[in-house]
Amino acid sequence: MYDTTDGQILVDDVSIKDYDIQYLRSQMGYVPQDVFLFSDTIMNNAKFGSPNLTDEQVIQATKDADLYKNVMDFEDKFDTKIGERGITLSGGQKQRLSIARAIVREPKILILDDCLSAVDTNTENIILNNLERIMQNRTSVIISHRVSSAKLADKILVLDEGRVVEQGTHDELMDLGGSYRELYEKQLQMEEA
Repeated sequence: MYDTTDGQILVDDVSIKDYDIQYLRSQMGYVPQDVFLFSDTIMNNAKFGSPNLTDEQVIQATKDADLYKNVMDFEDKFDTKIGERGITLSGGQKQRLSIARAIVREPKILILDDCLSAVDTNTENIILNNLERIMQNRTSVIISHRVSSAKLADKILVLDEGRVVEQGTHDELMDLGGSYRELYEKQLQMEEA
């Protein structure tokens, strides 16, 4: 979305500036924290930008995003119109529909920007288990305040005021005993409470 101010971003050892921007974006699935949905059906929102997807692909994606059961509870199922910006859905349902929209296209690069902030811990665990399978053989960037989401990563960068203060795997960062471990312990206490 923005040019780098320092350094460069490479995809398969090629600068993103050397790619056709349309092609590069077609290879990405992006799930923002603030979801944008259209005043249309659940099915059409999930297929947005990819009209050739089958209904079966969308159904599987909603299962992976732990949204399918909610959809089946609606009177019109996948033909349910969700209103302007998805007003008829809860915050968690909106985020899960956005996740389904991103993963149904099977992107090579998946960017999840704090996209589980509005779901409860149980739902988050279901989605994370599914995402662990979905993220196989693709580059995934997970931006999260929740350690439970970050744990999936092969490499975790801990940022403080825009600077990397720690990096490593979940286990390495726990052994380090710094900011990451402190955050983990605080979140664990909150869940237990």
